[in-house]
Amino acid sequence: MSLFLGKIHYWLYNKILFLEDLEEQIIQSVKEQDKDIDALVNHINGQFSSPTEGKPLEEIIDTSNIHGWLQIKIESAELRQAMLITELLKWKSAYKTDLLKKYSEQGKAAAHEYLNSVDSPEEIFKALNDFLLEGMPCDRVNEVVKSIDDEFSWETTMCLHKDYWNRVGGNVQNFYDLREVWIKAFVENINSEFRYEKSNDGLNRIVKQK
Repeated sequence: MSLFLGKIHYWLYNKILFLEDLEEQIIQSVKEQDKDIDALVNHINGQFSSPTEGKPLEEIIDTSNIHGWLQIKIESAELRQAMLITELLKWKSAYKTDLLKKYSEQGKAAAHEYLNSVDSPEEIFKALNDFLLEGMPCDRVNEVVKSIDDEFSWETTMCLHKDYWNRVGGNVQNFYDLREVWIKAFVENINSEFRYEKSNDGLNRIVKQK
């Protein structure tokens, strides 16, 4: 295993941090309504380890096992968020509306913070992959179906998230409902000439507005 950190390791770690930031935003939002969230967070962190708190990667990573360390952090972040959302929806099903709004807001904010200009649907897709966590790069879960000037479509060939949600007694459909509004907000705010849609055959599409 390499002892040196490369660009891809920082890229992946930043995606973990992004998921952890959303986790913290959800917690703070709920705390305004229900102070019992602290007990739930402590329970979740006790089971799946605490977030990295944005610490520099080179200060905390196990350089003798870079791949394994990143994989563990991905699993921890996914499991914490799956349990957090699952338990919140058990408390109050109406939290789903708040969560959808929070995901949409973060997708919009991420689009506005993105530094590179994007002028094509393929470039938007590549920008999405700087934020969305889909396992390790070697997992290759997304397969391109079409890439033309006014449309980019892809299919997800495997679900890396269902196992996490099953482990906490959750419904992975909640994950996809939330991710879909995130992607929609991101796409439509990073370049208003395009929109995101999910077709009936399950394809994800970024298409030019008519």
